[in-house]
Amino acid sequence: MHVHAPANDKTKSILRISLVLTFAYILLTLFVGFRAHSLALISEAGHNTSDFLALLLSFVAVYFHSRPATDKKTFGYRRAGVLAAFVNALALIGIAIWLSVAAVDRFMHPQIVEPRLMMATAAVGVVMNGILAWLLSRVSNDVNIRGAFIHMLGDTLSTAAVIAGGLAIALTGIQWVDPLLSLIIAVLIFWSSLSIMRETLNILLEGAPDNLSLTDIRDAMQVVPGVCGVHDLHVWCLGSHLNALACHVTILDIPPSESRRILADINHRLGESFNIRHTTIQFEMRDDAGCAVEDGCLPTDESLAAAHTHSH
Repeated sequence: MHVHAPANDKTKSILRISLVLTFAYILLTLFVGFRAHSLALISEAGHNTSDFLALLLSFVAVYFHSRPATDKKTFGYRRAGVLAAFVNALALIGIAIWLSVAAVDRFMHPQIVEPRLMMATAAVGVVMNGILAWLLSRVSNDVNIRGAFIHMLGDTLSTAAVIAGGLAIALTGIQWVDPLLSLIIAVLIFWSSLSIMRETLNILLEGAPDNLSLTDIRDAMQVVPGVCGVHDLHVWCLGSHLNALACHVTILDIPPSESRRILADINHRLGESFNIRHTTIQFEMRDDAGCAVEDGCLPTDESLAAAHTHSH
């Protein structure tokens, strides 16, 4: 992702506002949840904590994106937010399990819930989430916070469900609606946290991004005129939404000026088709006799024909 400083400043400001409002709502739902004996509201606080962490991850990503690399941190600090997200996802899974156990216990030992407090607090959440979603939509073209924007939209639905649950309790007096909502929200927290943990663990283990295929990348590179073959291909994430590539590319023994053109074509294709803009490509020169088919090289006459076609 490439953003100019003013866009970064605007994004940071919106994220700061979102973080403050979300944290305040978490405290509110916890306080009212215990006051109204509503496990659904307490669960909603846990759900909003996952939103808070998504916003925090986006803020960290924007902040560290502008920090330069050093001799000790040659890739910069891009994975700081990823590491924090992994740890936080583990904590949220623990919260989801606790909420599930508490919901089962509430089914067995029901408590009287104050539905009016429950609905009023959830209504505040709907308004807050609507405001935050609108603010985030103004910078939703920034890929770092698009996930947080989706989180806020999803949270609006769960908050509306709490209002509906409070209304059902007020009209019917059925108390098990509260732990049922809590159980549903706990499942949502667990599922989203599991997804975050899997994604961040893949990044920390330098796995290939899920949305990229090594076969497609190799094929795209090998159709560049002048390329005989691609091997030792590695693709991984430096951080959230920032991909890197390293490989060996076999070309014919040609003048350096021609190899620069091949490198530029490869990088352009990788950037436009796969959003890979950090590359380390090592050329290996082969003469006509040394360009082996088993290494993935095209026959010499095919390579020359491809290069001739490109020049026109």
